[in-house]
Amino acid sequence: MQRLAVVRRGSGAPVVLVHGYFGGAGHWRGEMDALSDQHEIIAPVLAGFGESAGITAPDTIAGNAELVWQALDAQGVDYIALLGHSMGGMVVQEMMAQQPDRVERLVLYGTGPVGLLPGRFETLDQSRARITNDGLEPTLRRVAATWFVDGEAASGFDTCMEVGAMATEQAALAALRAWETWDGRANLPRIAVPTLVIWGDRDRSYPRAQIDALLEGIPDARLALFEGCAHAVHLENFAKFHATLREFLIGW
Repeated sequence: MQRLAVVRRGSGAPVVLVHGYFGGAGHWRGEMDALSDQHEIIAPVLAGFGESAGITAPDTIAGNAELVWQALDAQGVDYIALLGHSMGGMVVQEMMAQQPDRVERLVLYGTGPVGLLPGRFETLDQSRARITNDGLEPTLRRVAATWFVDGEAASGFDTCMEVGAMATEQAALAALRAWETWDGRANLPRIAVPTLVIWGDRDRSYPRAQIDALLEGIPDARLALFEGCAHAVHLENFAKFHATLREFLIGW
């Protein structure tokens, strides 16, 4: 059985970072540089993306969550702090539902509990049609531009293109199917660990209603708001992003 690629760096209490759509371990280079002095940073790569491009991607969020747990088991990783960005935020919510006793702290970053993504910059059907008709690279370029206030001119845009170019069309389409069949709202009240919700107020993928659903549904959740940032907060305001994570992880 093929395992997901996993990149590890640093030492200390393990912090697992799960990337989003068109992502990979390369999205977390800054976090590895900034946080690995106090924590072991562990970056699994979802099936069909990045270094896991050779693995067929599941078409359910639960299937993705199971693969991440299997990869962590194979790496000997047990109790963790867990962060998920965008699609990865859906995956980590499902990981919490599957094995809640292994997670000490949770960060839900630029994500929400409703997979259909109401209010997104385009519908899932439109994204699916663009992948099929335009091809993967033009779709990646168009989608990645929406993650930044400055679009293609943003300093982190080239990183997103570099990492996203490793994705397969199968994974890109499977992810859309996974989103539209997933709804995590019923599981929110069962999240019993301190939870940090990170959101940029210019996010075009997850509008404020999705964020409010997380804050209202999770008993111990608080918001870190990044004004003037879009979907890729960790690339747009990395200094504040790293400081926010450090503060949340103090004492663990």
